[in-house]
Amino acid sequence: DGAGRTLVLVPQSAPTPKDVEPVRLVRTPVQRVAAYGFFDVATMRALGVLEDTLVGVTCPAAGWHIETVKQGMAGGKIAFLGDYNSIDFERLKQQQPELVLTWDHGIIPMLDELGIPCAITSTPTAMCLNARMRFVQFLAPFFHKEKEADAFFDRVNNALIAIRERTADAGPPPKVMWGDIYEKRVLVEPGNAWVGELVGLSQSDYLFDDVYGTSCIEIAVERFLYSGEEADILFTYRSKQDGATSKAALARMNPLFKDIRPFKQGKVFAPLPHYVQSGDRLDEILTEIAAILHPEVYRNYERRYFFELPDHDPQPEGLSKGERS
Repeated sequence: DGAGRTLVLVPQSAPTPKDVEPVRLVRTPVQRVAAYGFFDVATMRALGVLEDTLVGVTCPAAGWHIETVKQGMAGGKIAFLGDYNSIDFERLKQQQPELVLTWDHGIIPMLDELGIPCAITSTPTAMCLNARMRFVQFLAPFFHKEKEADAFFDRVNNALIAIRERTADAGPPPKVMWGDIYEKRVLVEPGNAWVGELVGLSQSDYLFDDVYGTSCIEIAVERFLYSGEEADILFTYRSKQDGATSKAALARMNPLFKDIRPFKQGKVFAPLPHYVQSGDRLDEILTEIAAILHPEVYRNYERRYFFELPDHDPQPEGLSKGERS
């Protein structure tokens, strides 16, 4: 797993190996799972096991856009276990998970004490495009869903082949940024992340291609602004719920935004609320990003995961010109 630990998967009916620690042994197919991350949950949906196996999450019901999870929480099958940094371990134990999927290394000792196996599903470096596509094949053996995982990989791979062919003769390559300026730090996607690789594959220039490290890596604000001087497109992390309703709204949060080119001559795109829970639609997401970068070869494409920020928020109806100003 992402912590470098070896987990031993043993069929439910097989005898227990004598040389394996109980917390490293996982009976398969796993029938009860608690999951921290949206991507883990979406991958379970891609494997077709979400409805039958998910019993615990770290996001409250109001934050979910996956209907299966919303219904499971309403019916009491899926429990809210608390925020990731304040897990209710009593509630977790009551749900009797056979496996916990998490990115939090700090929870391992407590889960070991409870006798609940866990798999760390993140690594210190951002997922490259190949890792993002193949993550489904990492989870598949836990559920005996290898064929479903291979089919998912093939679907995403075919989408990439189509993107490469369609953008091969596209217009001038746009210059792209993916990140945000926050109050005390600047976060971006590094060049080794899947989004950076996709931008390059789509015959475009990713301006943080020389940055390497984890997803949402911190860089100097000066570097962000320097790249922003030549960028054509910015993908922000923020959604409408986070205040990304217009370019002007983002500039009010941090005036430095107004000095970069996408706010003056280019375009800014923000994820729709369900985007982060749509990892099982990776082929569609990759295609949509390519369509944003090269609208000239994706004419009349209807976006489902991102929206383009207008220059200003719509004015409320019924206000006079003076009231609007």
